[in-house]
Amino acid sequence: MRSLPATARCFSPLRVGLAGAVIAVLVGGRAWGEISKPGDEDHNVTLAVAQLLRTQHISKHPLDNEISHRFLERFLKTLDPMKLYFEQSDVDAFKKSQLDLDDAARRGDVRFAYDVFNVFLHRVDERIKMVDELLKMDHDFTVDEEMVIDPEAATYAKGPSEARDLWRKRIKYDLLLQKTAKPKKSAEAKNGEGEPEPKKTADKPEDPREKLSKRYHNFARRMHQIDNDELLEMYLTALTTSFDPHTSYMSPRTLENFEIEMRLQLDGIGAALMSGDDGYTVVSKIVPGGAADKDGRLKAEDRVTGVGQGAGGPIEDVVNMKLSDVVQKIRGRRGTVVRLEVMPIDTTERKIYDITRDEIKLTDQEARGRIIEQTKGGTTYRIGAIDLPSFYMDMEGARRDLPDFKSTTRDVRRILDDFKSKGVQAVVLDLRNNGGGSLTEAISLTGLFIDEGPVVQVKDSEGRVQQYDDIERGAAWDGPLVVLTNKLSASASEIFAGAIQDYKRGLVVGDHATHGKGTVQSLLDLSRQLLGRIPNAPQLGALKITMQKFYRPDGDSTQNRGVVADIELPWLTSELPVGESDLDYALSFDRVNEAPYRKLQLVDRQLTDQLNTLSAERRKESSEFQAVERRIVRYQEQKNRKSVTLNEKKFLAEREEVNADKEEEREFEELANRTKPVFDPNNFYNREVLAITVDYLQLTKLARAR
Repeated sequence: MRSLPATARCFSPLRVGLAGAVIAVLVGGRAWGEISKPGDEDHNVTLAVAQLLRTQHISKHPLDNEISHRFLERFLKTLDPMKLYFEQSDVDAFKKSQLDLDDAARRGDVRFAYDVFNVFLHRVDERIKMVDELLKMDHDFTVDEEMVIDPEAATYAKGPSEARDLWRKRIKYDLLLQKTAKPKKSAEAKNGEGEPEPKKTADKPEDPREKLSKRYHNFARRMHQIDNDELLEMYLTALTTSFDPHTSYMSPRTLENFEIEMRLQLDGIGAALMSGDDGYTVVSKIVPGGAADKDGRLKAEDRVTGVGQGAGGPIEDVVNMKLSDVVQKIRGRRGTVVRLEVMPIDTTERKIYDITRDEIKLTDQEARGRIIEQTKGGTTYRIGAIDLPSFYMDMEGARRDLPDFKSTTRDVRRILDDFKSKGVQAVVLDLRNNGGGSLTEAISLTGLFIDEGPVVQVKDSEGRVQQYDDIERGAAWDGPLVVLTNKLSASASEIFAGAIQDYKRGLVVGDHATHGKGTVQSLLDLSRQLLGRIPNAPQLGALKITMQKFYRPDGDSTQNRGVVADIELPWLTSELPVGESDLDYALSFDRVNEAPYRKLQLVDRQLTDQLNTLSAERRKESSEFQAVERRIVRYQEQKNRKSVTLNEKKFLAEREEVNADKEEEREFEELANRTKPVFDPNNFYNREVLAITVDYLQLTKLARAR
């Protein structure tokens, strides 16, 4: 197989990396006021990004007035997606500079970002005062009026009075949402015997107006805590995503977190953190096997109020501190001690926990397998299911050519070997919600299921097409294979699923089509680009840039179109607006010549027609799948609405009937749940996948018998 550079990636378009709430976890606020002026590094980074976009991006789109128009649109959408903060006069003033943004970027000038952001902070402070006043008012919920909920249909306020009316409706909407919200259950602390400890205080529902006040004040606080690196990242990513949705600038901190995610390990305490509405840093999850888990005192929903370094270092207050700063203070080298001042759930008492940092292995992203037995017609079949949430690879280990660096392919091969030793007859590889990762791993993983041959074709910005083959003879698994996908299966997942489908090696089952991301990004270290290999050079972040597109062995790109399932099962993810075609400025579908390869003929049209018929008959008799179909119809009806009623009686009646936002929220919560069992056979959707797999085994057996 031709080797790929370790920086060639088919990145997830959706993955919330460790830089988000989850990142923090594994491991002093700034004064309110205007953000400081651009520095020399801002200038140099912007020069480099602008130059690389012009010369390296696959589209060859010039940095021109069209990009300037997109650039401003993207930046304003990043800051104010619902058009709640800026007024039309602000936007009109910004547009006077719109056609100069391309020239400014080429000069390395980012003063416009600071000007816009300081106007934004001023508007945020104005809106907070307005929110405080509106929350004290009595609102008439019998009036028949509506609020726009579609960002594209929303308009900026034309002045203070219009802004106040817009926010009056917003507050009414938020208060109505509070009426329909179900109270959150608190996590129960466990005593030494594993039994729930009695709660120290009784649960008391929080006043909805106080809750909303905290929410908006916390948002304002977070905006005022944004630093120069974060602003530059937002601004330059608005520029890069004007070329395509997957090109972005990573600040030094984001780059560090990204590399942690890819190698699936770091040093810290093993606790996922998030920002609470009240300014506290809240523990959202304890990572199994991590230092905090072994220590046993820190619990989910505990609030971290202070952090100290070493056994005797002073405790620094972290209330109202930016989440990423709290994370940096908790993260550190293994073997060192961090002291946490903690306010456990359901009490205001503060305790000090000293925890010794250790290596944290992010095992919830690793491949996991299980064997499931299914009986049909008196015969019991053993099916091996593999849950693969990402195509991970330790990039630093690969660069250093370490013999045991973290690898998707290595882990899956080990699971397959175990399956074979235990008499498994078919394999289900679950790529649902797998947003991609390493292109190299996608190719080598495909090689576990085919003998040899092309897996993917890659076209660069000059139109040159390079074929990448699996050249290792033999397959780790040559039996029946089912690949399970959905609309959130992207990039490397689509390379794998597309190759399996082209080779007619196995079945693709799931949503109508995968995400549709057929582009390849490279990670360009800006320190190296600007300073070469100077020792101890400052870290300037990286540009993740689309430099190539990939194509299936048959020549089709997966871009925009995705991989269409052989057997489609109805599910809400298929309807969510999360595909490549839903993204701004996505590159178009195209194709190249077919690569020579030998089809295995393990799947054909007659077989898929039979399997579809059998599956449809079962689903027709399934109350669960009938409910899914009704849910999809209701979701589509409400999702197409541009506005929502603020009449309480009508609002509550509509929410009782259907709530598209909650449907979508529940779906994403389920997708993010990495604690659920590997391919739960009691789940009705999974049961149908297993039934399809058994049908596949029986029909292919009959075909061989004939």
